[in-house]
Amino acid sequence: MNPVLASCRVLLADDHAVVRMGFRLLLEGAGAEVVGEADSGEAALCLHAELAPDVLVMDVSMPGLGGIASLERLLATQPAARVLMLSAHHEAALPSRALRIGARGYLCKSCDPRELVRAVDEVRRDRRYLDPELARAVAFAQLNGGGSPLDTLTDKEFEVFLKLAQGRSVNDVASDFFLSPSTVGTHLYHIKQKLNLQNAAEMALLAVRSGLIEA
Repeated sequence: MNPVLASCRVLLADDHAVVRMGFRLLLEGAGAEVVGEADSGEAALCLHAELAPDVLVMDVSMPGLGGIASLERLLATQPAARVLMLSAHHEAALPSRALRIGARGYLCKSCDPRELVRAVDEVRRDRRYLDPELARAVAFAQLNGGGSPLDTLTDKEFEVFLKLAQGRSVNDVASDFFLSPSTVGTHLYHIKQKLNLQNAAEMALLAVRSGLIEA
């Protein structure tokens, strides 16, 4: 009997080396070949272009571009790329946005190890996969037209919001996303208007309450 992930070439992207090691051991035990590891979104994009893996397993929260922005940039040039996004959080805003951008799957890091193998197998077959623990929340949000004020943000505004909520400065975000500070400032203005926020502290509080970052 062939291993579940036999002949599947996987690229791992997570900024924690210990996490990557755990994923590597688990996936290789199921028959996959881990062809590369990246510790940032930028590195993941470079390695994906170089290695052409069957599946990219990528964390949402990473330094630099971050997972969501990296996903958007990858699919803009390689729309057939098969990406499984991972997150430590259990709210619906991130998976809904990632799937809308074009991720084939989304999984919480707290899942049973067997779910990671199953998710990678589904994604490499070009089938959608959503963590069972998230499926109900995502379906409910979609039926109710979103259900979160964050859904009013464009993808770029959402990416900027995440970075700023994590305490990054406008100049930092501009550097991360290869934008001018004035462009980031414009995004910030629209974010505050749409979410009725006054300052960075309120932005961080909303992100915590939405489950996007830890307190």
